[in-house]
Amino acid sequence: MDHFLSLCQNAIGTNNVLTNEFDMLPFVTDWRQRAIGKAFAVLKPGSSTEVAALVKLCARFSVSIVPQGGNTGLVLGSIPDQSGKAVVLSLKRLNCIRDIDVANNTMTVEAGCLLAQIQEAARLAGRLYPLSLASEGSCTIGGNLSTNAGGTAVLRYGNARELCLGLEVVTAGGEIWDGLRGLRKDNTGYDLRDLFIGAEGTLGVITAAVIKLFPQPKAQLTAFAALASPDAGVALLGLAQQHCNAMLTGFELMSDFSMRLVKKHFPQLPPVFGKAYPHYVLLELSGHDTEEYTMAQMEKILSAAMEQGLVQDAVIASSVEQSQTLWQWRERISAAQAAEGKNIKHDISLPASHIAIFITETDMLLQQAFPGCRMVTFGHLGDGNLHYNVSPPENTSDLDFIQQQESINRLVHDSVHRFHGSISAEHGLGALKKEEICRYKSSLEIQLMRSIKNALDPDQLMNPGKVI
Repeated sequence: MDHFLSLCQNAIGTNNVLTNEFDMLPFVTDWRQRAIGKAFAVLKPGSSTEVAALVKLCARFSVSIVPQGGNTGLVLGSIPDQSGKAVVLSLKRLNCIRDIDVANNTMTVEAGCLLAQIQEAARLAGRLYPLSLASEGSCTIGGNLSTNAGGTAVLRYGNARELCLGLEVVTAGGEIWDGLRGLRKDNTGYDLRDLFIGAEGTLGVITAAVIKLFPQPKAQLTAFAALASPDAGVALLGLAQQHCNAMLTGFELMSDFSMRLVKKHFPQLPPVFGKAYPHYVLLELSGHDTEEYTMAQMEKILSAAMEQGLVQDAVIASSVEQSQTLWQWRERISAAQAAEGKNIKHDISLPASHIAIFITETDMLLQQAFPGCRMVTFGHLGDGNLHYNVSPPENTSDLDFIQQQESINRLVHDSVHRFHGSISAEHGLGALKKEEICRYKSSLEIQLMRSIKNALDPDQLMNPGKVI
């Protein structure tokens, strides 16, 4: 394969072809440090044309390709397997913002742009790009689109798919499809864009996108509410939607144990309440009315909720700094859980009407099967997405607990299926859930997905072993 590497070096420069194991290590290591793959090389193109040239070379030499953005995925979707036969195609050098069309409320960005970079560019243009994730300082827009990322503002603005109007994609054959159209209406055949969004790099390589922008809200207000149960959270969501509709930007559920972990590992955060409650909700309103009007709406929601016995206590942020602190309690749950030790994660979605009973019944089933396990339940209640994570009982070794992962996954996923939910809400399938999804999708769905894969990637070189 020396000839292949030599041609790659000619195409993108010697410095952008990595073959040393130490240099490649960050590109083949899973974000959660649980798996390390092997790569024949790491290729770092600097343009869509260079991506196309490399894909053509890979097709010519039958070399598998693992496209990679920020490598912040959680389902082993952006690292190679152990065969050592694939190359990692890192898109980090494709990091230019090509255009901002303020009048059309769109931005054209390359796949390697960091999400935080895009958010800031939108802000400087007087606009908002609302996709927001805990990893926004590390993840790239190409990865966000490839996994159809969600985040905290899906309730109002939708997920990555809904925030994208057009794509530029390098196909498995090394051709560049220019679908960079800033159109909100385009009924001219099959929606090719939606095929590539959420496909995790298994159908082609996203190299650029036209994304939606929005006017910056004039007012933004955050509140933290204490609840007795998830049922109260679902009822509060309905109340907030009734009173505020489109103003409701975020609605995040957190269990008491989640908050206790944050308190333990981030003691510098000022407490929200003087005592603990079983559950909490973080609400955010934003809009184009005055701050006074937004405050009045928030107070109306919380007053009605207290009168109905849904909310036991509440705090409304009185400043931007206090609002950021309230969000820190939500955003630091994952880091706190990681600091506590190994855990078994589940990224699931359910109809909002089923969330409370799912939590109650599945918590009970887990306690019966694995006594003492501790539930780190949090997530985007507004769009039905829960991070339903299981931590080991106290004084149980991480290693012993992780050995139970298959049994715990089966119990949780069967329960999700019973309540008509999905075992992957915003993280994707990757390699981690590739086999698992076959238990819950119909044979027809699997067959149709395989037909699409075979049509667009007949040589099976694009991110092999992922999704399907």
